[in-house]
Amino acid sequence: MATFLLERTAPLSPSEAWRRLTDWPRHGDAVPLTRVTVLTPAPTHEGTVFVARSGLGPLAVDDRMEVTVWQPPTDDAPGRCRLEKRGRVVLGWAEIEVGPGPGGRARVSWREEIRVRLLPPFLDGPLERASRLVFGRAANRLLRGR
Repeated sequence: MATFLLERTAPLSPSEAWRRLTDWPRHGDAVPLTRVTVLTPAPTHEGTVFVARSGLGPLAVDDRMEVTVWQPPTDDAPGRCRLEKRGRVVLGWAEIEVGPGPGGRARVSWREEIRVRLLPPFLDGPLERASRLVFGRAANRLLRGR
């Protein structure tokens, strides 16, 4: 299993950073070779299910996720979202927290534990480094609005 933490400060309000980070289809625009399909009706809530399909053709892998915690930010508390990865190949969880940061900016924390079924433990290090790189770039793109 690979575990990592990403932290960002963005020149956005917490509510705008939250909106950008939890717009699930946009994750497909931010992660190479990935398409995200939301399987439940909008808006996002506990129980929302979506699938991130990454790869090409027969080498594509589905990362099925369910929102198990959905607490958008308020004036008094940071927002928190927990995703449980419930796929046949990709397992684990992700947590996104968004709150106020210095100078009226948004402070983002993205924690993730990812397991790939049948991946030998000696590949956990490369999986962690690759995940940190891919999701770090994705978080940057989502926060920039691109």
